[in-house]
Parts: sequence; C-alpha cells; structure tokens
Amino acid sequence: MPALYAYGDGGCLVSAPAELARLFCRGAVQQRKRTLVAATAVAAAAAECVRVAKKQRQQLPLPLPSLDALPDECLFEILRRVPGGRGRGASACVSRRWLALLGSIRASELGQAAAAAAADTPSLPDLNEEFVMEEEDKEKSPADRCAVDRVLEGKEATDVRLSAMAVVAGSRGGLEKLAVRGSHPTRGVTDQGLSAVARGSPNLGSLALWDVPLITDAGLAEIAAGCPSLERLDISRCPLITDKGLAAVAQGCPNLVSLTIEACSGVANEGLRAIGRSCVKLQAVNIKNCPLVGDQGISSLVCSATASLAKIRLQGLNITDASLAVIGYYGKAVTDLILTRLATVGERGFWVMANAAGLQNLRCMSVTSCPGVTDLALASIAKFCPSLKQLYLRKCGHVSDAGLKAFTESAKVFENLQLEECNRVTLVGILAFLLNCSQKFRALSLVKCMGIKDICSAPAQLPLCRSLRFLTIKDCPGFTDASLAVVGMICPQLEQVDLSGLGEVTDNGLLPLIQSSEAGLIKVDLSGCKNITDVAVSSLVKGHGKSLKKVSLEGCSKITDASLFTMSESCTELAELDLSNCMVSDYGVAILASASHLKLRVLSLSGCSKVTQKSVPFLGNLGQSLEGLNLQFCNMIGNHNIASLEKKLWWCDILA
Repeated sequence: MPALYAYGDGGCLVSAPAELARLFCRGAVQQRKRTLVAATAVAAAAAECVRVAKKQRQQLPLPLPSLDALPDECLFEILRRVPGGRGRGASACVSRRWLALLGSIRASELGQAAAAAAADTPSLPDLNEEFVMEEEDKEKSPADRCAVDRVLEGKEATDVRLSAMAVVAGSRGGLEKLAVRGSHPTRGVTDQGLSAVARGSPNLGSLALWDVPLITDAGLAEIAAGCPSLERLDISRCPLITDKGLAAVAQGCPNLVSLTIEACSGVANEGLRAIGRSCVKLQAVNIKNCPLVGDQGISSLVCSATASLAKIRLQGLNITDASLAVIGYYGKAVTDLILTRLATVGERGFWVMANAAGLQNLRCMSVTSCPGVTDLALASIAKFCPSLKQLYLRKCGHVSDAGLKAFTESAKVFENLQLEECNRVTLVGILAFLLNCSQKFRALSLVKCMGIKDICSAPAQLPLCRSLRFLTIKDCPGFTDASLAVVGMICPQLEQVDLSGLGEVTDNGLLPLIQSSEAGLIKVDLSGCKNITDVAVSSLVKGHGKSLKKVSLEGCSKITDASLFTMSESCTELAELDLSNCMVSDYGVAILASASHLKLRVLSLSGCSKVTQKSVPFLGNLGQSLEGLNLQFCNMIGNHNIASLEKKLWWCDILA
C-alpha cells in the first residue's frame, strides 16, 4: 500500500507512488526556505524604519507647552493674577477665549489676586519689577484716575469691543459712563458684553443703551447686580427689555436718580412700580412712546418718589386725566414738567392737576400737541403754580387771546413765554399780555403763529414793556412793517432780536425798532428778510455798533458791500457775521480784513457768488481770532485757493 504523505503546512493527506513522494517532499523543502528568507527581509526593513523614525524624532524639537491646553478654570486663575492694566490689556489681545475669560473677572477678584501676589513678594528687590511698578504708577496718574467715559456707535458696537473696553478700563477703576448707540448688524452688543462691563466696572454711574435690539433682561440684571452705584439709566428702542429687567435695576441700584425709557415695547406698569418703590432718590423721569405704560405705572412712580422727583417728561403714552391729577397732588418737588402728545388727556386733567395745588415749585412747563390745554386750563395753571417762570406751548390749538390775558393776570413771577403754531393767538392778545405782564418778564417767542398778523387799528392804550430783553418773531407770514413798528415802540430795552423768515418786513418796519432801542442790541438775526437793504443795516450798525456781537443776514439778497463798509467803521465787538447768499463782493471782504479792530471769530460767505479768488489774500489776513470760515458754494474761489488758505489759516475750521 502506498505511503500517506502530508505536503505544505499541514495540508490534506494523499497517497502517491514512492517517486512522486520523493519529488513533492523536495519541492516543499524549497518552498519553506523561500518563505523564511522573505520573512527575514521584512523584519529587517521594519527594524530599519523604526530606527530612522526614532532618529527623526530625536532631531525634532520638543513641542512647547501651551496655556490654551489648560481648562477654563485654570486659565481664569492665571489671568486674574496678571498685574497691571497694561498686562491685562495685552492678554486680552491673545484670543477671544482669553478676552472672554478676562471679561468674566470681577474687579473684586482682581483685588484679591493682587493682595495675594503682594503677600508672596520676595524679600530681595527686583530691579525689573521696580521698573514695571514705576510704569504702573505713571499709568495711574491723576489724569487717568478721573472718570472713564466711553461711547460705542454704529458698527463699532460689538461684544468684542465692549469687552475689551471693559477689561482695559478695569485697571483704572472701571468705566464710569458708558453709551452704546446703535449696534453692529450681525455681531451686535448682547448680554455677554454687558456682563463684562458689569463685572469690571462696579463704579459705573451712567449707562445709555440706544437702539440695541439684542439686549435682554438678563443683561440688565447683570448690570444691576454688578453696578450698585448706577445713577443714570437711559434705555431707548430695546424691545427685549421688559418689567423684569427694570425690577432687577430697582433691586440692585437703589441710588438711581435719572431714568429714561423710550420706545421699549416690553416695558409696562410693573417695572415703573418697582422703580418707584425701591429708588427713593429718583429725581428725573423720562417716559416716551411706551405703549404698555398707563395710569397705574405713572401714578405709582410719582406717588413713591414724591419727595425727590423734580423733572417729569411724558410723551406718547396711553394715560388719562388720572395721571395728571396724581402729578398735581404728589408732585411737591417737581420743578420741570414736559407733556407731549397726550391725546387722551382732556381739559379736566389739566384743570385738576393745577387745582390740586401740589405744584408749588413748578418753574418750567412745556406742552406740545395736547388737546386738553385750553384757556381755562391755562388760567388754572397760572393761578395755582405760583413759581412758574417759563411756559412753552406748541401746537395747542385751543389756546386763544383770552387764555393769555387770564394767564398774565395771575402769573406774578413769569419770565419767558414761547408760542409755536398756536394759531388762535393774535397780536391783540400779545399786546394785552405785555400790558399786564410782570416786571420780571424778559423773553417772548412767537414761531409759525398764523394769527400773528397786522391789525387794523392799534389798541387805545399801548403797553410799555421795559423788562423785555429777548424777542423772537419767526416765520409769521402775516407780520409786516406796521406790526414791527408797534413792537419797537413798546419794547425799548431789547437786547436780542430774531426776525428770521419775515419776508414782508422792509426797512420801514425795522428802522423804528432800531431807533427806539435804548439798551443797545447785542444779537440780531434777519435771516430770510429779503426786503431789508443796506439802509437798515447801516442804521443798525451806526446805532448799536459798540454792543453788537452777532449779526445774521443770511438770504438778504439786497445787502451789498456798503453794509460791510459801515461795519468796518462802527463795530468794535462783532464776533459772528453771517453773509450767506448776500450780494457782497471781493471789495467788501477786503474792507473787513482791513479793519484791525474787528476780531471776528466766525464768518460765513456761503453762496456769495461775487466772492472770487481775489478775496483769498484778504481772508488770510483776518487774524488769529478767526475760528470758523464758511466758503461753501463760492465756486469762483477754486479748490487750489481753498487749499492754500487752509495752510495759511491752519488753526481755523474752513468749510468749502
């Protein structure tokens, strides 16, 4: 029987003749030899690769250790021990991670770290350390220790900038005043930026947030928790801030003295109630265009702060007569009251506010677009507000001559009356007012009052108001020469006169006013009086040249070099002169420049088509007193001459 043989590495058993068995056994031995040789070569190659790799690793430098490999907790402890504001500022520039960690360090934690570092100071002096300390002392000079005020506007308002600002300012006690106006469209200021400010600026006293839509109650709560010294808060167009944020401010900032909230749709009555309960030092409140604020919020605020609240401004709110009644009763410390666009407040509200007899200290009152202001309300205000000195009425269509007469009979210390777009008031009412006004009355302003126009016959008894010093009659198209002549006769002590926009006034009306003035005119504005000529201006300058300091003749197209010649001879105190769009020429400019006694600070030649490049040498000789020069739309001068003039008058602000 043939023998059984196993071939290969443990393969199957087969039977074969003896010759075949000998043949296959010889082949298997050769195959095993080749396998052993290949395995030995592979092992040698692998060993060589390992040796080369080890040699390369030995030649490469070892990787440097990095602080970024540390967790936030360890890095926080390191950064809060960095000495000095310069070192922290440099650290903040490393990365946003470092900046965020530095922004999360409270000022108190920096103090603790500095104290710990001082305790570990070596006994032997280090010259390098002393040099650094001297630099830190220079950084903290008296000029640097003053209030740190910062403003972020528009695209610059981002969390990164705000955090960096807070970190750098933290070395000098932190920010004391901060205003954020606007926000970056994609990376705007958020609660994270406010948190950095709150942690690094515990002495923050004033914060203004205007049009910052990403700020929420959480950011305001951080400010309240970290800035207990906050005194002034101004929030405008921040839709995500609600009563919850104001409640946090009320709890954390008891020293608040001024609060402004404008166009914040989430703020309602509860927030104002919380402010009133906790902020007992509140002195000024400005609430504008907040649709959810009503009588409850305003009443609670005024009642709680009755002892300190001095200034109140309410605009565009859904309040009724009840709020004004509360102000009239509890506003014992109120000195300034501004009411604007209160459509749901009627005559009864103003009458009750006055008759409550609480506004004994009211000095200034402004009312705009409030239909509740009538003659009856005006008489009550004058009667029960004995300290009232200034009254500004705008777009109050129910006020007439009768109301002014009743008002002036009761207002004993009244000084200033401003009427704008009160079309039922006529010149007869103004004359009656001046006839009965107090001896302290000093200023009268009539702007865009369509009822102020010439009267057919003057009253039998013309008043003589010697106390009136400031008169403004502006943009009243019906006011002409006859009315101006009457005003000149009854007001002999005028010092400042503004007649801008009275296109119908001529020399015939202006000359009596100039001639009747006894005190000496100081400021005269005739802008837009297109019918005034050199005759009236020359009379003005000759009669009041020693007292005139400011003259505006913008748009007086009949004014020529003759007026400038008179000014150069008679004016000794003139500092501001506006000749825009007048018919003055190079000759007139040369006359002004030759008057050595003239010390003009501001000169406007805008739109003077007759002023050419020939005026440039004379303008350059106007003297060191010149601070502002307006050459806009003087196309005959040329850019090259403007450039040479800027070099010569390098200290002067030139508009061209």
